Amino acid sequence: MTWRLPAQLATPGNHHHHLRYKASTCHGALSWRSTLAPDALLSSLSSPPCYSFSATGRSGKRSSVTCSSAQVAGAVNLAPGTPVRPTSILVVGATGTLGRQIVRRALDEGYDVRCLVRPRPAPADFLRDWGATVVNADLSKPETIPATLVGIHTVIDCATGRPEEPIKTVDWEGKVALIQCAKAMGIQKYVFFSIHNCDKHPEVPLMEIKYCTEKFLQDSGLTHITIRLCGFMQGLIGQYAVPILEEKSVWGTDAPTRIAYMDTQDIARLTFVALRNENINGKLLTFAGPRAWTTQEVITLCERLAGQDANVTTVPVSILRFTRQLTRVFEWTSDVADRLAFSEVLTSDIVFSVPMNETYNLLGVDPKDIVSLEKYLQDYFTNILKKLKDLKAQSKQTDIYF
Repeated sequence: MTWRLPAQLATPGNHHHHLRYKASTCHGALSWRSTLAPDALLSSLSSPPCYSFSATGRSGKRSSVTCSSAQVAGAVNLAPGTPVRPTSILVVGATGTLGRQIVRRALDEGYDVRCLVRPRPAPADFLRDWGATVVNADLSKPETIPATLVGIHTVIDCATGRPEEPIKTVDWEGKVALIQCAKAMGIQKYVFFSIHNCDKHPEVPLMEIKYCTEKFLQDSGLTHITIRLCGFMQGLIGQYAVPILEEKSVWGTDAPTRIAYMDTQDIARLTFVALRNENINGKLLTFAGPRAWTTQEVITLCERLAGQDANVTTVPVSILRFTRQLTRVFEWTSDVADRLAFSEVLTSDIVFSVPMNETYNLLGVDPKDIVSLEKYLQDYFTNILKKLKDLKAQSKQTDIYF
């Protein structure tokens, strides 16, 4: 069966839900081959690639990932068009942990920034306050995408699905539509953020999707840069620092996984260094922090900086594995199982890190300028403890009556 994208760039809907994450096969079943109507704004992509994720059924059996592709025909230019400024960029996923740092850095460096943001009850006013232009669109509604790309030179894709929605909705269906639109509308460069080691874990839907998206982007013919990431330092604040300060439970596992966390501000800075270097085009880069840390090492560091012990609740990996299998029994918890699969990888005996010397040399970056986790958390705890001390002093002052 072949799904076609008409002028509205409609993607497959809710058909074949029993084939979880079967994004496309070259031999039938479900296909993401797409053509755009000739009278549409977008030009035709006549031979897009065939990709497949593993088909995981209720039996638990799965096939291996195959990201093979046919050659993708280039977009047909209907008219010369109006040249766009190289400084005009669209940030997708601009309200996320990384996305907002990309926006902030781009504005600081003089780029004209447009942010693709889903319609939401609480508007992203902070992006407007910074000086960015905000446009409402939704990757799960491909017909909303083309208008956001008008006048754009570079797309920086930081988007990922929300926890409450199926992973494939944004991270595959939405990205396929976005890349196709970018190609058809003549976007000059596309930056895609992926996950380190995503090609080594086809059993994890999110990582398999990231890997297949890398291949889809590579075969699209777009000038692109793919950046794989290990982990964000910012995520450790809510996971460890805040619970320790509030004397709440800190959850961890007994696995020796090591992750080289990186400050998203450094990721943003290095991204724009790469963006301006034409020699980086088409390359796959991996960004990692100066050192890989285990969960226990991070907790110990937070305890020392906070000056108090953590109430640690350790979850054995064996229980995590059992929970994953248990959730697969019920169809309505399949997405929970998919996310637990990712958690299981992060709690196994794996090191999420790479040597960065070659990347630093390629980008012309001094390793001393990359923030270490010790420095990042020290700054956080110093600032937060100072604020708590000031608040305590103010509260004592209000208790004095004359």
